[in-house]
Amino acid sequence: MSTFTTSLPGGTWTLGDLEVSRFGYGAMQLAGPGVMGPPPDYDGALAVLREAVTLGITHVDTAEAYGPHITNSLIREALHPYPRTLHVVTKVGADRDDQGGWTPARKPDQLRRAVEENLETLGLDVLDLVNLRMGDAHGTVPGSLAEALETLAELQQQGLIRHLGVSNVLPEQVAEARSVAPIVSVQNMYNLAFRQDDGLIDSLAQDGIAYVPFFPLGGFSPLQSEELSAIAARLGSTPMSVALAWLLQRSPNILLIPGTSSVAHLRENVTGAALMLSTEDVAELDTIGG
Repeated sequence: MSTFTTSLPGGTWTLGDLEVSRFGYGAMQLAGPGVMGPPPDYDGALAVLREAVTLGITHVDTAEAYGPHITNSLIREALHPYPRTLHVVTKVGADRDDQGGWTPARKPDQLRRAVEENLETLGLDVLDLVNLRMGDAHGTVPGSLAEALETLAELQQQGLIRHLGVSNVLPEQVAEARSVAPIVSVQNMYNLAFRQDDGLIDSLAQDGIAYVPFFPLGGFSPLQSEELSAIAARLGSTPMSVALAWLLQRSPNILLIPGTSSVAHLRENVTGAALMLSTEDVAELDTIGG
């Protein structure tokens, strides 16, 4: 029988020297349609951010490219001066074009400008964690990240960044990143149906490095979605709740950053992720990605 807990699910994890809740919040959906422009409900967006902190969330994920400039500005308006326990994580490595497309921006001058813009829009003197986003809008792309990460490492040495991470990367790029500078997190697409990083997650866990999956329901086939829905119905829950709970139980180094623009949905995500799956539940769910 599956049961619920009442506290923020998952406990905490330490990113370098920063303790964060394993259940975090991703701010991307606070921007307008296509992650461009202001939100349809501006006051509602501010309310979501404030509710996240009220619920005990201490890990908020953002990027200057969201909007662009929108989510960072919302975070600052809603939460600045930031609680001592709150850690805002941002990403660099992509810009937006006039059509809303995502264009690579990983030259040294582009990265330095991106870090400066994040500091300005968030109202910070130092960024807690900066993830270097590689690949493109379609997924990971092979190639070296050394020059880009070396630039961020220089900014870290200058005191503008506390910790470094990488995003949208292949395992060999993670290995290359770790040869350039210490990293505390990897952000990749991963979920019940898309489990190409199983081995990477386990190896990172052994080394105390966080793994932050995005698109917890992305890339499911219709059949896989039906299987998940059937299991969720049997457990008296929702597919999203089961998917989030499975991720939290998959490995202790997995940190969640589900996004929403609704206070009610944020609360539902927190409650849903607290679903405690039995060994039998997990075994059945594991077959979805098989």
